[in-house]
Amino acid sequence: MNDQMNAPTPAAPSGMASWFSVWMAAVTKPNEQTFVDMANSGNAKATTAYIWVFIGSLVSFFLASLVQGAAMRQMMQQYGASGQFGGGGIGVRLITAVCGAPIAAVISVIVFAIVVGIVQFLAKMFGGTGTFDQLAYALAAISTPFALISGVLSLLSAIPFIGLCFGIVSLIAGLYILVLEVIAVKGVNQFGWGQAAGSLLLPFIVLCCCLSVGVIGVLRILGPRISEVFNQINNSLTP
Repeated sequence: MNDQMNAPTPAAPSGMASWFSVWMAAVTKPNEQTFVDMANSGNAKATTAYIWVFIGSLVSFFLASLVQGAAMRQMMQQYGASGQFGGGGIGVRLITAVCGAPIAAVISVIVFAIVVGIVQFLAKMFGGTGTFDQLAYALAAISTPFALISGVLSLLSAIPFIGLCFGIVSLIAGLYILVLEVIAVKGVNQFGWGQAAGSLLLPFIVLCCCLSVGVIGVLRILGPRISEVFNQINNSLTP
């Protein structure tokens, strides 16, 4: 009995193992308590979230750029332009991926920090009790495994016909991630579903409205000029 009581307890996972355990919990345990536990853990830091987002974006952009480069080369070959634009093959695509992926990953981290800051600012206005570090940690635990999986799916999407199936899977996964993020905002800030959904979705709704207004404004400004150009083309084609 004493031997059992004095037996050492298993050590908690550390390093990459602890990261994977947090990611798995975030993705496979879609309940509020999961993210409450994350927010209250001593590991909930924005720096860790930034590292996760950087790694996920790096892998995702690297794999996606390889697939997109191959698709572009194939398209050029179909239109007979492979000699002019398709040189270099896999070597050029690999260099482009290696050089471009880190830049894209840094931009992703910056965008992630801005989005989390806006969401948490709104959450505070709605009475949320969480912090920026807690929300960044929770949202990164959701988005990072999704980014890694998306990178792998981008490779499989290059397969004809089969790629369409993986595109549908990616869409379903994206909707699932959105639901998890609403749960995470709710769990971290300890308020209702309406406040959580509003905090997360309101910035994107405002952004879409602003973009729509901007596009309409540009079209109204350029409309007469575009009409004039079409009239000139039409007159030039008239015998």
